[in-house]
Amino acid sequence: MIESSLDTIRTAYDDVAVLYAEMFRNAHDEAPLDRAMIGAFAEFVRAGGGPVADIGCGPGQVTAHLRSLGVPAFGIDLSPTMIELARQEYPDLRFEQGSMTALDLADGSVDGVLAWYSFIHLPPAELPTVFAELGRVLAPGGHLLLGFFTTDDDSPNPAEPFDHKVTTAYRLSIDHLAGLAREAGLVELARMRREPGEAERFLHGRLLVRRPAE
Repeated sequence: MIESSLDTIRTAYDDVAVLYAEMFRNAHDEAPLDRAMIGAFAEFVRAGGGPVADIGCGPGQVTAHLRSLGVPAFGIDLSPTMIELARQEYPDLRFEQGSMTALDLADGSVDGVLAWYSFIHLPPAELPTVFAELGRVLAPGGHLLLGFFTTDDDSPNPAEPFDHKVTTAYRLSIDHLAGLAREAGLVELARMRREPGEAERFLHGRLLVRRPAE
């Protein structure tokens, strides 16, 4: 099932990569709360000094933003077209094709992982695998920041599908994701929920967790 889902996601983003890159080129300019959360993440991971993986980096704009904050970031994305665009736009940064379900990274090899809306299309049943994989590549003391669409407080479902413009996606409960992080041995540091902007439909969630130091 997961391979079929990954194929669908890869093809969908390959098809819209050029338009997507243009639409989201300056997405953070009008999102001060998002910049604040990514800035806090950058401050944490700079202390470690090691590399930081932007998983699901798309055309690389957030990877480049991390670099501007003094973070030695590199990007990984499922879509080869997205990776090609990222390399063209930011030739001095490293970008590689790969999947967050099976990363070609050694255990404990990165001080930080950013997963910014990069797991929202995966079937919810696969999320424990994703958390285990992201936790595996984090060095002791490393940090993981998640960005995603989230559910209303009174929603009874941890994952609610919706008609994302690229391909089916899920709104995910912050409590549910925090629970998956705990099961993967990660410790919650902070969470945030922000209201949708004028052109947005859904609430947004952010979750910052840490792998305990050994």
